[in-house]
Amino acid sequence: MGEYSKGDAKGNEALRIAVVVSKFNEKITTALLDGALNELDKAGVDREKVEVFNVPGALELAVVARACADTEVDAVICLGAVIRGETAHFEYVANTAALAISNVGISTGVPCIFGVLTVDNEQQALDRIGGSQGHKGEEAAATALETIATLKQVKEGTKKKASKATGFTAVPGAS
Repeated sequence: MGEYSKGDAKGNEALRIAVVVSKFNEKITTALLDGALNELDKAGVDREKVEVFNVPGALELAVVARACADTEVDAVICLGAVIRGETAHFEYVANTAALAISNVGISTGVPCIFGVLTVDNEQQALDRIGGSQGHKGEEAAATALETIATLKQVKEGTKKKASKATGFTAVPGAS
């Protein structure tokens, strides 16, 4: 399980967030959505500025995420669940969804968070929506907020300058 910074909630009420949710494996994706919305609420994001869009499956997440990113939202959170079956379909869907969602963020500069579970079975999915592996919906929302804050630091130049020390020492006699 990763560690996610809760960050500073100051200013979060002004953020515009889009959440795109796959309807496939709806029991799981509804729980992911609930976790993401709860995390945004705890962080002070105005629920009126959070728009939720449903799509049929994981492959449709990216195209709607792209449309959302083009509307000047601060971040897009993509939520879905791809559960391995007996065919290679899992690999095609999981890989394509991951790359497409990543490409939305890279091409638009808007954080596009990959909150899609890619698991072997339903129990692993349940473990990731409040079970033994935390709550990936909450983590996706926290990731969005932390990325927004980091981008703001980059754009405003408010990040403290790193020291020149790298931690490496010069090798005597090397030039």
